[in-house]
Amino acid sequence: MENEKLPKRIENFSDWYNQVILRAELADYAPVRGCMVVRPYGWAIWENIQQALDIRFKASGHVNAAFPLFIPMSFLEKEKEHVKGFSPELAVVTIGGGQTLEEPLVVRPTSETIIGHMYSKWIKSYRDLPILINQWANVVRWELRTRLFLRTLEFYWQEGHTAHATAEEAQEETLRMLETYADFAVNEAAIPVIPGRKSSAEKFAGAAMSYTIEAMMGDTRALQSGTSHNLGQNFAKAFNIQYLDQNNILQYCWTTSWGLSTRFIGAIIMTHGDDQGLVLPPRLAPIQVVIVPIFHNDGEKSIVMEAVNRVSQSLKDFRVKIDDRSELTPGFKFNDWELRGVPLRIEIGPKDVANESVILARRDLTGKEGKSIILQSNLAEEIKLKLDSIHTHLFEKAQQFRDAHIFDPQSYAELQKVVENGWAYSYWCGDAGCEQKVKEDTKATTRCIPLNQETGSGKCIVCGKPAEEKVYFARAY
Repeated sequence: MENEKLPKRIENFSDWYNQVILRAELADYAPVRGCMVVRPYGWAIWENIQQALDIRFKASGHVNAAFPLFIPMSFLEKEKEHVKGFSPELAVVTIGGGQTLEEPLVVRPTSETIIGHMYSKWIKSYRDLPILINQWANVVRWELRTRLFLRTLEFYWQEGHTAHATAEEAQEETLRMLETYADFAVNEAAIPVIPGRKSSAEKFAGAAMSYTIEAMMGDTRALQSGTSHNLGQNFAKAFNIQYLDQNNILQYCWTTSWGLSTRFIGAIIMTHGDDQGLVLPPRLAPIQVVIVPIFHNDGEKSIVMEAVNRVSQSLKDFRVKIDDRSELTPGFKFNDWELRGVPLRIEIGPKDVANESVILARRDLTGKEGKSIILQSNLAEEIKLKLDSIHTHLFEKAQQFRDAHIFDPQSYAELQKVVENGWAYSYWCGDAGCEQKVKEDTKATTRCIPLNQETGSGKCIVCGKPAEEKVYFARAY
């Protein structure tokens, strides 16, 4: 086995990112260009993400269902902005069973249309509302430039789709799910995010209004990490989703959609990773604790392994792995588990057995600072405290890094310089021309208009006209 050093993040962040994914066995390249194979270790992270989100969705009254992978082309054409937005990315099936199909079928890029069709059949009365459905699915978007987890032809996600009686209820749902994503990002992934509204140019195709949680990666680029869309009545009118209200008057529904995908695994890698590899947040890590036995002969092995098994049994409340690979040195194992980002490592050798203790090493801290000697009798309690401490440390470290790279430029020339290695938080008049100019001059886009910003006014950083809202400009993945 090779144990070569990774590229340094500061020297080649992109190469570091790809190498971490491949060497830590999160994913691999598929035979089809732009597709990926998610390996068991990567899928385990996704399963933990699913579980954390699913609990939240169900607690707020949502239920899961499944809708078809194939969508009639005519469905997408019913909502003009929607088909225009997605047409460059569509994969279309024209032959099935050796026969040319009467109507081409689109491989699901998102499900607003097929779900809208079904909702028009299911909803008749105000008593049928609200409908709060989520599905876990794969989708296909024919991207030209792909990158593992961040942008692939096929990826995995959840997509929630709801229908409501009033505009107020739909907006409340849109913001509630945005807050659900923000809560998940902070409390499960230890990633600080900024919830905000997308500009008209950046919103979802077919939405009345789009919201996002934006996170800063380790190279200061932004990553859209989850989105929630108020679709207004656009899809309701396109698919005739109507209900009889309490006065027996026919009304169009108000709908929403919201999603978070395997792209979030990329967010975890790029937010917390270091030059040694992954640094996984404990609450989503497939393995929270790895135990490495250390011995030099069969006599020591017998004594050490008895202690290792006893310690493992005492840690049943955690996700524990015993690394008993006999062909590898302890040093190699240490490096291997550091690469894979396991939050805590326990080392047990003959001296530790005699002292009824273990050596505990934290992944988020280096050298002596991250190591401590813990009595075996106190281990379970100490593990819980350490995992919580790691979560807090990762969040605070990421937040400090983000805040240190957000600037308030005083001129357009300064903004152009800032977005080379950070975010600009500036007044913007809302004009699409100013937004486009920034994009053309710097490759930075408007990331979001944050929901929590001080009221006030200023001058647009681009044109100097009066502006009432601030926006984040940044280069993004």
